[in-house]
Amino acid sequence: MSKSAEYIELENKYGAHNYHPLPVVLSKGDGAFVWDVDGKKYYDFLSSYSAVNQGHCHPKIVAALKQQSDLLTLTSRAFFNDTLGEYEKYITSYFGFDKILPMNTGAEAVETALKLCRKWSYQKKGLAPESAKIIVCDGNFHGRTTTIISFSNDSDARDEFGPYTPGFINIPYNDLDALRDVLEDENIAGFMLEPIQGEAGVFVPDEGYLRTAKSLCEEAGVLFIADEVQTGIARTGRLLAVDHEDVKPDILILGKAISGGVFPVSAVLANNEIMMCIRPGEHGSTFGGNPLANKVAIAALEVVKEEGLSENAEHLGKILRTELSNFENDMITLVRGKGLLNAIVIKPKNGKEAWDVCLRLRDNGLLAKPTHGDIIRFAPPLIITEEQLRDCISIIKQTILSF
Repeated sequence: MSKSAEYIELENKYGAHNYHPLPVVLSKGDGAFVWDVDGKKYYDFLSSYSAVNQGHCHPKIVAALKQQSDLLTLTSRAFFNDTLGEYEKYITSYFGFDKILPMNTGAEAVETALKLCRKWSYQKKGLAPESAKIIVCDGNFHGRTTTIISFSNDSDARDEFGPYTPGFINIPYNDLDALRDVLEDENIAGFMLEPIQGEAGVFVPDEGYLRTAKSLCEEAGVLFIADEVQTGIARTGRLLAVDHEDVKPDILILGKAISGGVFPVSAVLANNEIMMCIRPGEHGSTFGGNPLANKVAIAALEVVKEEGLSENAEHLGKILRTELSNFENDMITLVRGKGLLNAIVIKPKNGKEAWDVCLRLRDNGLLAKPTHGDIIRFAPPLIITEEQLRDCISIIKQTILSF
C-alpha cells in the first residue's frame, strides 16, 4: 500500500465521512505550491477555500505565530491581554468601522452577525420581541451550524437535521424586485448575502445589484450584512468584494484569509450604534480574540497591503478569464468570476465530468475541486506570479484537450 493510500485509509477508518476529498494526501505547502506525501509538487488552485490568499506558510505570518506562542496563547476574555486592543485598533482602522467582535470560524462570525442584527432590531428599530426576520438568498452558503442550515436550500447541508430555526426569508439571489417586495414587511431586521456566491459556483451578480440592494435596505431601515468570509481580503481584486460597487455594509463578516490560513480567526465589524447593542455576558467565545489570533491577523492583513494582493488578483484574474474564455473546446461552457475567484462550468464528454477533470488536473500537477457536480472553482493564492499563472493555464488547457 502506498503512503497516500495508508493515510486515506486511516481517515476512512477513524474519521467521520462528512467530506469527499480529492484523493491526494498533502504534507507541505509553500506559496502557491503544495507537495504530497510522495514528494509530488502541485499548484494549489483552491487556496483552502480562499483561506490562504497570502500563500501557504507565509514567513511573516508564521513568524508572528511562533513569536507569540512562546509568550502567551490564551487568556479567555475573563482578563485583558496586551494584544487584543492593538489588533482591534488595527483592524477597525483597516476596514473603517468603529468596533470589532472577534471570533474564530466563519460560521461563528455569521451566527454573531445574526444575533447582533436581531439585538439591534429590538433595541434600535423597536420591533416586537421575537418578531425579527432576516432576508437571505437562495444558493447561499454561510456555514453549517443548525441556524445557518435552516435557511440553506442545499439538501446535503439541510436534510435530516431539523427541526429548523425560524426567522428567515429566502429570496432569489441577484433579484432586486424580490428584495423590494420582501422589504415591505415591517418586521425585517436585516438582509444577509455573499457579494459573490462561492459555494454556488462563483455566481457573480449583475453590476449595480449590491449598490441598489444597499440603498433599498437603507430606505427600509434594514441592516445590510455582507458575508465576506470567502470573498474578502483581496480575493476578488478589491480588499472587499463590496468595494467593487463602493458599498459599505452595516455589518461585515470576515474569516479565512484574515489569518492567511495559519490559525482560525474570524471577525464581525460594525459601527457603535449596532455593536454597542451587545452588552457583557450576552455573547462571547473562549478563544475569540486570543493572543495568537490577534498577532497572526495583524501580520496577515499587513501582507495583503505590503504585497499588493488586491492589485495582483485583479490583474491576473483578467488574464485567467480571458485565456479560458477564448480557449476553443467543447467541455468548458462558461467562465465567470472576479479577481482570482473564478469558476468554469463543465459539459460532460464521453462520460467524463468535472470530478474526472479534477482528477486529471491533479495528475498534471494542479489541484482544484468541483462544486455542484459540473462546476470547478479556480482560486489560487493571490501571491501567484503571472508566469506561474500562465503555466497553470497551460495545464488546464492541456487537461481539457486530453478528454
